[in-house]
Amino acid sequence: MRDFPPPVEAYLTPGASEPDTRSPMRLLGSMFRAQGSLVWIGTLMSCMWMVPQVVGPWLVGWTIDQGLVTGDTGATVRGVALLAVVTVVGASFGILFHTVIVRQWLVALYGTTSLVTRKSLSLGHVLPRRTPAGEVLSVSGSDGDQFGALMEITGRTISQLLAYLAVAVIVLRTSVELGLIVLLAAPLLVVLGAPLLRPLQRWRGIERSRNSDLTSLSTDIVAGLRILRGIGGESTFGGNFTAQSQRVREAGTRAGIWQASVDAMGVLLSGAFVVLLMWLGVRDVATGELTVGQLVSLLGYAVMLIEPMRTFVEFAQKLTRAHVSATKARAVLSQQAPWVSPVDPLELPGEATIVDEASGTRIEPGRLTMLVSAVPDDTAALADRLGRYLPKDAEAQVSEELPEHLRGRAARKERAERARRRAEQERADRERAARPWGVTVAGVDVSRVPLERYRHQVVVSDATPQIFAGTLQSAVDPWGHASRAQAERALHTAAAEDVFDAVPGGWGGRVDENGRGLSGGQRQRLVLARALTADPEVLVLVEPTSAVDAHTEARIAERLAEHRRGRTTVVVTASPLLLHHADEVVLVAGGREVARGNHADLLAGNPDYRATVVRGDDAEPAESVEEVTQP
Repeated sequence: MRDFPPPVEAYLTPGASEPDTRSPMRLLGSMFRAQGSLVWIGTLMSCMWMVPQVVGPWLVGWTIDQGLVTGDTGATVRGVALLAVVTVVGASFGILFHTVIVRQWLVALYGTTSLVTRKSLSLGHVLPRRTPAGEVLSVSGSDGDQFGALMEITGRTISQLLAYLAVAVIVLRTSVELGLIVLLAAPLLVVLGAPLLRPLQRWRGIERSRNSDLTSLSTDIVAGLRILRGIGGESTFGGNFTAQSQRVREAGTRAGIWQASVDAMGVLLSGAFVVLLMWLGVRDVATGELTVGQLVSLLGYAVMLIEPMRTFVEFAQKLTRAHVSATKARAVLSQQAPWVSPVDPLELPGEATIVDEASGTRIEPGRLTMLVSAVPDDTAALADRLGRYLPKDAEAQVSEELPEHLRGRAARKERAERARRRAEQERADRERAARPWGVTVAGVDVSRVPLERYRHQVVVSDATPQIFAGTLQSAVDPWGHASRAQAERALHTAAAEDVFDAVPGGWGGRVDENGRGLSGGQRQRLVLARALTADPEVLVLVEPTSAVDAHTEARIAERLAEHRRGRTTVVVTASPLLLHHADEVVLVAGGREVARGNHADLLAGNPDYRATVVRGDDAEPAESVEEVTQP
């Protein structure tokens, strides 16, 4: 059987198979293929589990007619013994079937999570430009659960369909009239219930989209909770969360009404079917066309067939939910990374001058260069170009949720328009990534260097980095290649020794997701230590000390210059404490380099530089403000 957790190699492993995302149904087909032999094993176990329900009523009727009615004790004992054996066999396979379907469910759930994770890694910073974070989380969590539910019900549906047909044959051999009723009951149930499935699917889709928006809202609130407390914004955002959660509840209620209608239809028709079959069976016994044992068998089958018919309805419901989920998952998994491997790849020249053509900025090798601008977005964009990240001004997420008033042709037209916009956005990203990047190293455009290799050599630590849950060691050295001495030196340079002391267990202590439990300054210094531990050929730091106090910043500035001596380092900052230790300072205005020199000379001779730096010097350190606003 398929090993668990399921191995997923898509997106990041060359030549690995990937899910078919051409349509939602094809994606579901990929999910089934990923199950391997589990689908067939589960179906076989389910068929064996159904044996007592198919054979049992017939054995009971045979025992009554051949044993109890005739007074044949041997036939009675044989019938009871066979019924016991069949029951034990069915119970045993029922246990095995339950084990298999739980495994199927988990493979589908965690397989979806793995696919989303690997797709996120392959897209990198491109994904949040295209898809809201809540949508990605919903696909990984709730949609994976819907796929697991479909896997569980499919094997059961197949086995119960086979059992239904077997019972129909048995009943036809007993009574043609009753057999035809049995055969027509399930199709009639599907036909009458089908009109209810369309509004059910629509409201399931609305509920799914609203829940995705709620997830995005909650993640934003959690990420900014410290700031919200500082400015007294909890009530405003809490009200927004309450309003959105009520919209989710409303959609869930509407979907629940339609699902209840489908269930009620199933119960009504199933009950009517049992009553009709019983009435006709009793009539045939009275006329002598059926024996008592045959009537008991028919009634047993009538009760037994309620379960397959309910399963058919349940399958239709879960297929509807899975189709909605597959539509959402497809929007994430079908996205393609814009990067293409260069036809004639080159190695990045070491210890060479880096030139950004857009700004005219030169970064000399082996020097600590700091970038200053009155407009932080200009220098942040320059840092993105150095790191080969697509510009943030191209950000244009396309939501999957449609306005609720759109239906039928209008809804299809809107979906087609949004699909066109997504395709256009991906095309624009691919075109931008395929063009010469505009950043050269020793005259070689960096687009000719394979991206994976480039990102090992040039590391950008931006102003909003992430900390993942794990040990302190993994937070500082996620690659696992640094010695303890190197990691301790990085902590010292980042003035983050207090982080080591704050985490119980030292290097083996646990750090919560996003560094919960640490102050903003501690998180920033931990991320700085992580960037230093990577020890790349070129390190670009964006506002690395914006959340620390002046005394800590002074220590970091002095230690950073020494730590990276002889290595190419670029720092985006307006802090005089850092600028004082720079080998060279570049002033950027209007997206272009306008002045270059050391901090003292620029401060004395350039009014624009002085205005920018003095304004930054007067700003109150974020860490001290944070401490005041903490409850």
